[in-house]
Amino acid sequence: MVRWRQGPVSGNVEDRRGTRISGPVAGGAGGILVLLLMIGAVMMGVDPGQVLGAGGGLSGPAGQTSSLTADEEQRLADFTAQVLGDTDATWTRIFREDLGRTYTPPTLVLYSGRVESACGQASASVGPFYCPGDQKIYVDLEFFHDLNTRFKAPGDFAQAYVIAHEVGHHVQTQLGTLQYVSNAQRRATNEAEANRLSVALELQADCYAGIWANRSSAHNLVLEPGDVEEGMNAASAVGDDRLQKQSQGYIVPDSFTHGTSAQRVQSFRRGLDTGNLESGNIAGLPTIR
Repeated sequence: MVRWRQGPVSGNVEDRRGTRISGPVAGGAGGILVLLLMIGAVMMGVDPGQVLGAGGGLSGPAGQTSSLTADEEQRLADFTAQVLGDTDATWTRIFREDLGRTYTPPTLVLYSGRVESACGQASASVGPFYCPGDQKIYVDLEFFHDLNTRFKAPGDFAQAYVIAHEVGHHVQTQLGTLQYVSNAQRRATNEAEANRLSVALELQADCYAGIWANRSSAHNLVLEPGDVEEGMNAASAVGDDRLQKQSQGYIVPDSFTHGTSAQRVQSFRRGLDTGNLESGNIAGLPTIR
């Protein structure tokens, strides 16, 4: 069970659960925005090609029956706000102490079924995602049930890893890395090259999740036996090779957009062990632009 010494709770949570969005799922997202909307699709074991709709948006089922009881959903909502509050405090401290810069925390949007973002509309089938257009993280709490049952990655720290990974994408926006990758992908001469940049981006976000856990544990986060294993199990569960093997029976390395299970665990572990921003220099991807 994840514990905090002070129990910070973020006020940057926007609750849109129960809000209905009708009409086709479509949007004007392009390039890196579409990539980030699709980040969660791979985590959910969904073929990204199946969730792209007209106009570069996303499609998927909405309004599905909840697998969570009201008490379970409230506990997850409270836990999510607490994790976000801790990442806010930790990254504010890292930016100030390591970079002499000001960190602007993201907003986390809780939704159910379908949601509208600055990157377009998205359905719950894509899983958690970060949109740099509005600098918000979008989470349908049903994902955490799937993380436990479908991906066999139970535990509070596994859930915290997912949130910290998405916060890692916000850190990349704050540091200019997302913009760098977006420009580099536009210059890429083939899909495999663009995918390699996507993998580097994802592995860096995994590393940043580990850095958060390291630096927070020195101040507020209390890591108990089994917590780290839960986080690494979650990282392993959403590796491209493992998900492709499960969904289609074979793997296509050139199509990887997130990295293998081993790579994701290694990146998370490196950040956790060092707590150093420079450990996020993955595959030639700079930490700071």
